[in-house]
Amino acid sequence: MSSMTVVVPMAIRRRGGRKQIIGPDGAPLRASGDAGETRGDPTLVKALARAFRWRRMLEGGRYGSIRELAAAEGVDRAYIGRLLNLTLLAPELVEAILDGREPYFSVPQRLSEPIPLTWVDQQRACIPRR
Repeated sequence: MSSMTVVVPMAIRRRGGRKQIIGPDGAPLRASGDAGETRGDPTLVKALARAFRWRRMLEGGRYGSIRELAAAEGVDRAYIGRLLNLTLLAPELVEAILDGREPYFSVPQRLSEPIPLTWVDQQRACIPRR
């Protein structure tokens, strides 16, 4: 079984009192037709950004465990574990979240249920936002 790493280079910065998603070139990401703000659900976009940031911290050796990371971040380790699952999402689903077309998994508790392992199964388990 082979593995694949997906990296979503982004940062969230405060500019003019508002939060913006900043791309790898340092410029704000702009969705077509908007003024430089993401159309995604801010809570979900923030959760996605945190998840990828925390994964980089763990993989880079900054923290040796989720428990250490949770203590440093001042959050519950179960919360970190749930958010880290977002890093396993198919790239198309990550893009949909950032573009405001976030899919809803067909399970009631979106983040508390396991995310399907394969990207094909993830897309099957999702129903588009109406």
